[in-house]
Amino acid sequence: MINFGDITGSHADRVNAKIVMVPVPYDATSTWIKGADRGPEAIMQASANMELYDIETDSEVFRQGIFTDHPVDAGEDPEAMVKAVQDRVLGWLERKKFVVTIGGEHSVSLGAIRAHHQKYPGMNVLQLDAHADLRQEYLGSPYNHACVMARTRELCQVTQVGIRSMDVSEKQETDPGRIFYQEKIIGDPQWMDRVLDTLDHQVYLTLDLDVLDPSIMPSTGTPEPGGMDWYSLLGLIRRVAEEKELVGFDVVELCPVTSNRAPDFLAAKLIYKLLSYNYYHAKKGTAGRESPAH
Repeated sequence: MINFGDITGSHADRVNAKIVMVPVPYDATSTWIKGADRGPEAIMQASANMELYDIETDSEVFRQGIFTDHPVDAGEDPEAMVKAVQDRVLGWLERKKFVVTIGGEHSVSLGAIRAHHQKYPGMNVLQLDAHADLRQEYLGSPYNHACVMARTRELCQVTQVGIRSMDVSEKQETDPGRIFYQEKIIGDPQWMDRVLDTLDHQVYLTLDLDVLDPSIMPSTGTPEPGGMDWYSLLGLIRRVAEEKELVGFDVVELCPVTSNRAPDFLAAKLIYKLLSYNYYHAKKGTAGRESPAH
């Protein structure tokens, strides 16, 4: 697996980098389209073709240092995988790194969330997702991808945004003041304000790529029509980064297909945009590698 952004040299050094990428190529509990285990590699490959200068923030966040860790391999058992991710992420947090976990299916997020909660016990979780993921168990496991937010709510408060699909059994598990259905936020000019009002200062972001509309993100395990567009998603994320303390995030559920690499690039670009927002005041300078040809 290549480094995120194809970054090399001092800006990819594990000791000095402020940011660490933790790939988790896991896809054992998904129930429809398989392939999320190939997501981290596809993101890394696409990121090599990404410009490292961000126009919007006028910054080059890679200068903070981005180290790409070796992938977490915990076999098939979801509970063992969650523990392995938790241990790996917590190890980096104890070294004062900003950790980005890259899935894999959504169940990988729980390990990262648990690790961050150990480090930041007062944090909230902001979930951007098409699906509620509030089942207490699914197919015999409480660690199935459909249960990840039920397990997260055992730790801290969760705000859910972009939801447009759930089982009737999940309805009773929702918190009406903290769930923002996609159909309700369309046309509401205050929806971002209302989302921000539910969050305390420290926020962990878990981002399932199926929160986006399938017209721009078809490569997910369970694509749902009617999702967010690129700029609505970025608008919310930027405000979170500006108004709260973003303590960490994960991006999950990319199921790459060889016939369409645009979603892979979107996922890589989204991760870099998140980092750019979070390190908005990073030093500016010249590019550290040759720019890709276009």
